[in-house]
Amino acid sequence: MRVLLVEDEVRLAETVRQGLTEAGCNVEVFHNGVDGLWAGTENVYDVIVLDIMLPGLNGYDVCAKLREAGVWTPVLMLTAKDGEYDQADAFDLGADDYLIKPFSFVVLIARLRALVRRGAPARPAILAVADITLDPARRRVEREGREVRLTPREFALLAFLMRNAGDVVTKAEILANVWDAYYAGAPNVVEVYIGYLRRKLDQPFDRASIETVRGIGYRIVDERAASG
Repeated sequence: MRVLLVEDEVRLAETVRQGLTEAGCNVEVFHNGVDGLWAGTENVYDVIVLDIMLPGLNGYDVCAKLREAGVWTPVLMLTAKDGEYDQADAFDLGADDYLIKPFSFVVLIARLRALVRRGAPARPAILAVADITLDPARRRVEREGREVRLTPREFALLAFLMRNAGDVVTKAEILANVWDAYYAGAPNVVEVYIGYLRRKLDQPFDRASIETVRGIGYRIVDERAASG
């Protein structure tokens, strides 16, 4: 098993490298996100172990850029954080597993072997509603063939709406799937971000794809088909 380990804590990285080597793995170690991204895109590995808090580029950015580059090597992310929000972000950006520090080396080995058995994930399908396309791999949204630049949260909200195209999704469902199942902030954050999407995705194209269903929630539709 060929492993890329990207971890800025040198002593921890060496401990993990030694343990993986003794378990029969071929391990390459880098201590910052820039070098880790270069290695992940230039070389072939069976699995990548990626810390989140890295200098240069953080683990979220490295994972996202690997997926944008079409690298589908399984990624296990390491972090000292333990919040649900951090796990959701990791998975949204294309990670395949998540381990919280401090961790058991036995568990790490078991998780890595499971990822390798599972193999590289399939490339996500491009989502399309009317003339809007969303490419989860490249993190790219287009309308009428023109790129629409979205923040990560706007992108996640649009992806959720498009995966449920034609169906009404409630604010509670949006909060649970786009923010966090334990989100405790003001629920009107959904309205705010719906407004952001409309200003970027609908208004410049004179469209009204994102509908408000009063008292229930929102849905994205092909308004041209509805009018026809």
